[in-house]
Amino acid sequence: MSSTIVAQGEAKDHAATLRNRARLCANKNLLFWYGELYRDQFKDFPNPAALSILEIGSGTSPLKQFLSNVVTSDVLNLDYLDLVFDCHEIDKLHAIEDNSLDVITLTNVLHHLKSPIAFLNCAASKLRHGGKVVATEPFFSVLSTPMFKYLHSEAVDFRITEPELGEVQGPLASANIALPWLIFFRHREWLQRLNDNFDVTDLALRPFTALSYMISGGISHRLPLPHFLYRLLFRMDLAISRRFPRSCATFFTLTLTRR
Repeated sequence: MSSTIVAQGEAKDHAATLRNRARLCANKNLLFWYGELYRDQFKDFPNPAALSILEIGSGTSPLKQFLSNVVTSDVLNLDYLDLVFDCHEIDKLHAIEDNSLDVITLTNVLHHLKSPIAFLNCAASKLRHGGKVVATEPFFSVLSTPMFKYLHSEAVDFRITEPELGEVQGPLASANIALPWLIFFRHREWLQRLNDNFDVTDLALRPFTALSYMISGGISHRLPLPHFLYRLLFRMDLAISRRFPRSCATFFTLTLTRR
C-alpha cells in the first residue's frame, strides 16, 4: 500500500478521533459507562492513583478524566496526548524506561493493531516484573455476535489463520473486532505465543455488560434516556452479563501478568 494512501487514512482517522472524543464527552450516559469500565479494570489495584500507568490508544478515551496519573499515548498526533508513537515499537520508546510501568491499559485498541501478540510481547519490556496489561475488547456471545457482524461498522472475521490484520489502511480504518476474542478464547496456540513474557496460566478474563453500551447510544448517537434510569439499567445489565456471559456479554476485560 502506498504511503499516500496511508497518510490519507491517518488524516481521516485524526478527524474522526476528534469528532468521536467530543461526542463521547457530551454523552453523559456513555461517559458513565466508561467510568464504570475503568473502575472495573482497576478494581484489583488497591490505589490506582499511585500507579505508573501507560494507556495505549488514548485518542478517544476519557481515562485521564478519571485517573489523572495516566500517561496517554496514540499513534495519531493529537495535542492533548502525553506521547505520540507507534505502539508496535514500544520496546524502542526511550520516553518510558524499561521495567518501569505498573500497568499498560488499552480499551478497544487491540483489534485495531496489525499484530496484537507482537505488540504485547514488545510491551512486556516496559512493565515491572508482576506488572499488568489490562485490556477491554468485544466479546462474542449469542446476543453480541449478530450486532457486531451486522450492525457494527468494523470488520468481523473469524476465519483468519494468523492473529494479525491482513491489511493496514489507517489506525481506525484497520480492524478485525474478532481478533482479541479469537486469541484469548478460541486459539490456545496463539495465546501460548505470549507465554515467554506473561504467565498465561494466570490470565484473568471477565465479561463486562450486555446492552448498556448500546443503550447509551454509543459514539454515534445519544439516546434520550434519563441518566438516573440509565444508571439503574446499567447495574442490572452488568449483573446479567456476568451471570450469563455466553448468552449476552458484549465486552470482556483481560489481565495479563508479566513474568
